[in-house]
Amino acid sequence: MTYRAHSARYDTMQYRFTGRSGLKLPVISLGLWQNFGGTRDYPSAFEILSYAFDSGITHFDLANNYGPPYGSAEELFGDVLARDFRPYRDELIVSSKAGWDMWPGPYGNLGSRKYVIASADQSLKRLGLDYFDIFYSHRFDPNTPLEETMGALAQLHRQGKALYVGISNYPEAQTREAYRILADMGVPLLIHQPSYSMLNRWIENDHTIDALGELGVGVIAFSPLAQGLLSGKYNGRADLVGTRAAENYSLSARAIEQRLLDATEKLAAIARARGQTMVQLALAWVLRRKEMTSALIGVRTLEQLKDNLGVLANLELSPEDLAAIDEATKGAQLDNYPLKR
Repeated sequence: MTYRAHSARYDTMQYRFTGRSGLKLPVISLGLWQNFGGTRDYPSAFEILSYAFDSGITHFDLANNYGPPYGSAEELFGDVLARDFRPYRDELIVSSKAGWDMWPGPYGNLGSRKYVIASADQSLKRLGLDYFDIFYSHRFDPNTPLEETMGALAQLHRQGKALYVGISNYPEAQTREAYRILADMGVPLLIHQPSYSMLNRWIENDHTIDALGELGVGVIAFSPLAQGLLSGKYNGRADLVGTRAAENYSLSARAIEQRLLDATEKLAAIARARGQTMVQLALAWVLRRKEMTSALIGVRTLEQLKDNLGVLANLELSPEDLAAIDEATKGAQLDNYPLKR
């Protein structure tokens, strides 16, 4: 059956400008970090991706090594683009990244021009695309001159392989320097993708988010649910079987400490008082800041996606709500910068 996007797909989603650019992103974007790898079959993936697009999610975020195995998320999304989303390409924002390990040897990691350019070309082939809407440097590389990494992004931009460029996981000082270098090359820095949640506020602590607001750079927060801690699924659990923490991939079992579980119990009570799930409270909190363009979610099931989208019914947080959240999370902050990607 031929897929036809829902005619009312733009009726309920909210969109925000990305910094001072003219590009708008949905306040909820969908990332394919961990749940769309080689073990995900096409029908179950398309059920989620099509529902997302039918709900106004136009931005789909990938990276070269998303899977597992590496590259498989891009291959799957490329299949979706070819089979069902192709008529809607101009309604989509597709992003990818290079910076973490991808292939063996000295040229398959970090921020050299050799790696970034080769990785981008490989990603375009896997996706079956001529260009990315956004291409990121996935992390700051202290061993490569920033001029080289930003020069690679500028090259992709000038070649028409990336309409916009961004950075991810860059601290404040390196963010400002990346912005300056790109500006000197005549290429605007569109967006920064940091981890950010009620339990992980490093971009506030090191003033990265303040710098982004000052520079007019957009912000899209990944891990707004702190890798599932803020979904409530760990509350009251005696074991971690079947959870991300049990697999020890991006969330260590050591992170599931009692102080964090105590905080999530308090946050769950705040959410119930607002008539929301804890997922929706967490997303509303991330999106409360004027600098924030979008919250980047990751889901395994259609039900999880629907729960995330439920935040659109109530994005407002009162001063009392914010004070209660701060009190609930006092002494319960994760130290996860840089977070494994």
